[in-house]
Amino acid sequence: MSSLSSPAPSLSVPRIRRHPRALVAAVVALLFSGGGVMMHAESQPVVLALLAAFVLAFGVSDRTQIGREIAATCGDYRGVANGMALLCALILIVLFHADHYALLMLSTVAIFSTACIALNLQLAFAGIANFAGAAFFAVGSYTAALVTAYTTVPRTFAPLIGAIVTGAMGLVLLLPVLRTRGHYAALVTIAFGVLLRTWLEVNDVLGGPQGLKIGSFSIMGLDFARLKQIGPWSVSFYLPYATLSVCMFGLVFILVRRLENSWVGIALDVVRSDETAAAVFGLSIRLWKVVGFVLGNAIIGMAGALYGMMNGFVTPNGAGLGDSLLMLSIVVLGGIGNLWGSVVAALIILEVPEKLQSIQEFRLLLFALLVLVILLFRPGGILPRPVRDLSRFIDGAPK
Repeated sequence: MSSLSSPAPSLSVPRIRRHPRALVAAVVALLFSGGGVMMHAESQPVVLALLAAFVLAFGVSDRTQIGREIAATCGDYRGVANGMALLCALILIVLFHADHYALLMLSTVAIFSTACIALNLQLAFAGIANFAGAAFFAVGSYTAALVTAYTTVPRTFAPLIGAIVTGAMGLVLLLPVLRTRGHYAALVTIAFGVLLRTWLEVNDVLGGPQGLKIGSFSIMGLDFARLKQIGPWSVSFYLPYATLSVCMFGLVFILVRRLENSWVGIALDVVRSDETAAAVFGLSIRLWKVVGFVLGNAIIGMAGALYGMMNGFVTPNGAGLGDSLLMLSIVVLGGIGNLWGSVVAALIILEVPEKLQSIQEFRLLLFALLVLVILLFRPGGILPRPVRDLSRFIDGAPK
């Protein structure tokens, strides 16, 4: 009787858990392989098939036991997943070493993912809705243009200077933001973006509506724009930018992840969740909002500077509200607070319209519908943020 009443052992869980690291590495490699094929694909049916495969994969991960187990295993072995993701990105760079378009798309996705990580830091951690992300992105690009054109500062430091200038500008904007609450704070950032774009358009010193040219990035005498050969191999001039973009994303990812898992991230979460309770427990609301907003804008400015140097120019159109909403759409679609979700969403939002030229005219409409569908049927986004586990801070809890 005891054998009949005991539950049947699960077969799927032991099989999946038998080699968890290999499983995680295989899943990450499969996802990056699909992204690489999409970057290289020229046929619209192939792109649509890959999109359908992605949708099916995420549906299986939600609706089936084995899918949920695989997703949980990937969450338990994040270090393996992160390391494998970096390795796969570098492999894609090597495979596409002579493909201008694929490397340009890879660089663009990495740079915008970096900027959206910063928006996650502001929105998901500090609770500040920044609707001027594209404006700060453009400030970084304009800073790089001025540094490369009018100063003798090495171009290697242009992204760092862009980060400093953008962070300082964010600190100035934070003064009225701290005096408002809720949607009023969001309106302040919207007004800043509109004012900045208008000022750039009428400012002849900064090129007016035509914008400015930006010098290419260089390091230790190596000009990225002139790199066309590595030994016997011909390479794209986007190759060094793709490598640098992936490295920048990796460093920012590690920084923000460390902050999230530290007492700084806990303080930011408390301030976002309940300002009254945070103040009761002695947390400074202003201090932590300053930390989140300024650091986020500095990262956005650094990404904008590198993006401008890669493209070679910047115009006021890049500071518009439409581009800011595009960046916020990446954050919401990917999953607010999930850093890898921004990568997946950036790949979909930035690359798919380029591959499906027939929908270019309806790009913004499709983005709006996509965000609405996500909010209705998957409010947490493609990759929802996992619940924070604070058991390691409890006395006697297993470490």
